[in-house]
Amino acid sequence: MTVEKNYILALNVGSTSVKSRVFLFKRGEVKEVFSWQKGKLDPKKGHGEALEELRKVLTKKGFLEQVVAVGHRVVHGGSLKRSTKIGKKEMEIIKKHEELAPLHNPYNLEGIKTVAKWWKKPIPHVAVFDTAFYANLPEYASNYAIPRSLTAKYKLYRYGFHGTSHHYAMLMASKTLKKPVQRLRLITIHLGGGSSITAIRKGVAVDTSMGFTPLEGLVMGTRSGDLDPGIIFYLVDKAKMSFGELKNILVNKSGIYGLSGAGNMLDLLKKVRNKDPKALLALNIFAYRVQKYIGAYAAVLGGCDGMVFTGAVGAGDRLIRNKIVQPLKSSILSGTPVLVVESNEEKMIALETQKLLDI
Repeated sequence: MTVEKNYILALNVGSTSVKSRVFLFKRGEVKEVFSWQKGKLDPKKGHGEALEELRKVLTKKGFLEQVVAVGHRVVHGGSLKRSTKIGKKEMEIIKKHEELAPLHNPYNLEGIKTVAKWWKKPIPHVAVFDTAFYANLPEYASNYAIPRSLTAKYKLYRYGFHGTSHHYAMLMASKTLKKPVQRLRLITIHLGGGSSITAIRKGVAVDTSMGFTPLEGLVMGTRSGDLDPGIIFYLVDKAKMSFGELKNILVNKSGIYGLSGAGNMLDLLKKVRNKDPKALLALNIFAYRVQKYIGAYAAVLGGCDGMVFTGAVGAGDRLIRNKIVQPLKSSILSGTPVLVVESNEEKMIALETQKLLDI
């Protein structure tokens, strides 16, 4: 595809936000030329108003007519193991996995459908999946210890999420450490409203904290993370809760919110400074769970050449980073570099789009 200016629009439509950047690809170089985002959207009202505002801004600045491709963040790709052009089949697969990523896939799909109407002459749209970075997880890391007949029939594998963020963090760590990814053992730590950790050896993810859905793993903003499934059976039996009620509790009312009542990390830290006992406990549980995973992944990797923090909390909050890292740096990970990488999922989306379409 040869045009005078190769602009790629990277779109990240989340449950309550829309993030967008435009990148110029020219002679092997990539340059960000535009950035826009809008948060605190009401999922019940949809994202149409925010997306229309974005369309008008892009039109006014002259970017819209020069965009040659759009890259979309999609959280759950299921059987789609790599970034791919979006067609009818791909839309159906994204729709199919809405129930496994209910806070993400429905809004990713809404963004794709809306933005596709912006051009009279169709341009290529690419789905960049959070799960794609984990396509080569070893079988012993991707399989659950349940009957293989169920695994095969219902595709009950550990897919992993936040892959776009972890991938970008890996590339930036390689630059900072001045070593190729093939020579590095990294633990990338994405902390935000959703949180996850990934173990990376020689540029390939070998394990990650999220699994079949984004519910597994660390304590998150409203998600429980790791949980004994026996608790679910117990509550169904003793509290007569429906599976719908339990799903809502574990996805929307647990985590930091369930432990402390804090709506986000900023609120939690305010409560901590006021010595709120529930907030203090929530912070301790959050940090402890991260430490456990870091220790486990250091063992899996046989050592670690760098702990890489990213995400709004991971890169943005030194207090929480220090709380997590200090006990580790005085013990099993003494001397391990601690890196901070500002998350830029949109740039990774654009790079993947450019690579697939050979722009």
